[in-house]
Amino acid sequence: MRASDFDFELPAELIAQLPSSERDQSRLLVLDRFTGSIDHRKFYDLVDYLNPGDLLILNNSRVLRARLWATKNSGGAEVEILLLEEVATNAWWALLRPGKRIRVGTELTINDATQIGAHVGVEVLRKSSDGQYLLRFSGTRDIKNELDRVGEIPLPPYITRRPHTTPIDDAERYQTVYANRLGSVAAPTAGVHFTERLLNQIRSRGVEIRHVTLHVGLGTFAPVKTELLENHVMHEEPFEVASETAEAIRKTRLAGGRIVAVGTTSVRVLETVAAAHDGRVPSATGRTRIFIQPPHHFRIVDVLVTNFHLPRSTLLMLVSAFATPGETRGREMMLSAYAEAIRERYRFFSYGDAMLIL
Repeated sequence: MRASDFDFELPAELIAQLPSSERDQSRLLVLDRFTGSIDHRKFYDLVDYLNPGDLLILNNSRVLRARLWATKNSGGAEVEILLLEEVATNAWWALLRPGKRIRVGTELTINDATQIGAHVGVEVLRKSSDGQYLLRFSGTRDIKNELDRVGEIPLPPYITRRPHTTPIDDAERYQTVYANRLGSVAAPTAGVHFTERLLNQIRSRGVEIRHVTLHVGLGTFAPVKTELLENHVMHEEPFEVASETAEAIRKTRLAGGRIVAVGTTSVRVLETVAAAHDGRVPSATGRTRIFIQPPHHFRIVDVLVTNFHLPRSTLLMLVSAFATPGETRGREMMLSAYAEAIRERYRFFSYGDAMLIL
C-alpha cells in the first residue's frame, strides 16, 4: 500500500488547540467494524460498551518536560532541543531545530529562566543518518532532575497557540490521570479522556484494568516519508508488560472476555509480545519497532479506544488494519468514519475527541 492511500482533507479549525473542559466530556465516535454502523456518544458512555469480564489495558507512560531551549556558546543563536531517549545518565538522543547549522562538537548552554542552580551545558557528540543528535549534558548530576525546572511539555507542532496565553495547564492535561512511568516525549493521548470517576465506574461494571508501558518516541509520531509503506522503518521504543498484566490477559482469554486496548501504543506492545510468543503475552521487557498496517492479523486485541490521527501517519494505518483484520479494506472504512467525523465537527488529534472501534 502507499502512504498517499491514507490522505484526507481536514479543515484547520478541527485541529483541537485545547482539551475539552472535562476529560470525559470529549465526544466519542463508536464504530462497529463488523456492520460499519456509527454512533455518536460522549466519552463517559464508554462504560456502556464494556462487558463484565473484559480487560482494559492502559499505557501508563508519563510525558517528560522534554522540550528545552538553549543558546549556542559561539554566536548566541537559539536552539530548540527535543529529548527523545536516554542512553546513559546525561546522554540523550534528541532532535535539534534548526539543526542544519549544528555540527559535532557544538557546545550549547540551556536557557534557564529560573536562574536557580549552575548553568547546564550541552555538547553535540554525534549525528545519526536520520537526523537525530546524541547530546551530553554537563553541570548537573542528571538532566532528568532539571527538566521540571528548565523543560517544557512538548506539545505537538499542530497545537499552534502559545502555552502561556490560555488558562489550560498543559503539564496536567497532556498526561493521563494514571501516568506514573516517566519516559515519553508525546502523550499516549487515547488515555487522556479517562477520569478517576470513569475508571471506578468501569471497575464497578466488572471490568479489570491493567497497565503496559510504552515510552512514546519517534516510532509513534515520526511521519511516513516513503511512498510505499513497505519501505518505512519504525524507530524503536522501549516497552514493558508486568507479570500481573500478563496474568490478567491469560485469565481473560481463558474466560472468554475481551481485551480492550486504550491507544495504539498499547496495541503495539501487546501485538509485539504476542508475535514473539505464539499468541501468548507473558511478562516482558524489550524494544519494539512493529509497524502495523493493512493487512494485519491481530492476535490479542479485540476492541480499540483511540483518537483521530494525522493523514499518512502510522497510527491511521494501524487503526485501518484493526478495522478489518487480515484485509486491506479497513482503509476505506476508516476514511469513511473520518469523513463522518468531519461532517459532525469532531475535534482531531492529541487534544481532540475519541473513537471506539468494536
